[in-house]
Amino acid sequence: MRIGELASRAGVSVRSVRYYEEQGLLASTRSSGGQRRYTGHDVERVAFIQRLYAGGLSSRTILELLPCVDAPSEANSEAALERMAQERDRLSAHIAELEQTRASLDTLIETARDYREQLRSTAEGEALAS
Repeated sequence: MRIGELASRAGVSVRSVRYYEEQGLLASTRSSGGQRRYTGHDVERVAFIQRLYAGGLSSRTILELLPCVDAPSEANSEAALERMAQERDRLSAHIAELEQTRASLDTLIETARDYREQLRSTAEGEALAS
């Protein structure tokens, strides 16, 4: 099948398919006219790549995981599980940082609200005094 059909069947853009090829995540053959050609297996591969992206993985990390799919073995499976656990730990640390940042922002918002209330009270007091 051609690139447009693959993209349509996999539910992605043609641009995404080209990007996956550029990143080494997907390979095609070429017709005599130079057009990319894909198989039904490639539809499944693109869907798998999409699931990995949805899991927050980068194209570099996905490339590291693909040997588990391309050459299934206990060693490749163990390596993939370890790599995914590392990514989960990285995401958990990032979430913790974001939660801390949000807490700091909440403190700033509360300080700004208090200051605004002080300004309102001062303005009301001055208006009553005049």
